[in-house]
Amino acid sequence: MVITAKQEALVVNSWNEMKDDAPTFALKFFLRLFEIIPSAAKRFSFLRDSNLPLDKNPKLKAHAMGVFVMTCEAATQLRKTGRVNVGANTSVQHLASVHFKAGVADVHFEVLKFALLETIKEAVPYMWSEELKEAWSESYDHLVVAIKNEM
Repeated sequence: MVITAKQEALVVNSWNEMKDDAPTFALKFFLRLFEIIPSAAKRFSFLRDSNLPLDKNPKLKAHAMGVFVMTCEAATQLRKTGRVNVGANTSVQHLASVHFKAGVADVHFEVLKFALLETIKEAVPYMWSEELKEAWSESYDHLVVAIKNEM
């Protein structure tokens, strides 16, 4: 799997269009996941112990934003280094460990991908195309492969 310069540009350009309202779209992304798989919320320790509505939970908002940003940045990293790094504050190994302990399965990654793509389609409908869908799909898939390889 290789991400092309054009795919990277599509991801980055669409991200730049969403950036000003990224926290809103990131939250919608996870809320869409929980609409599809309501039990998925129980996999997040910071949600199990919270009485706040999901859309008001600051930890969910922060987590959703982090996943959104990581997926976007994966496209740029792949073009520059040929691999995905997830940032200074965490590692792919840590993400894999957390996802493994939470019992995250392939179906969860697929539903999350669907939710991500639907959210991007809603966020930038004037940019949406099969090419944009494929570019974000590739970026997400690379991130997931990196996580799964460590699981």
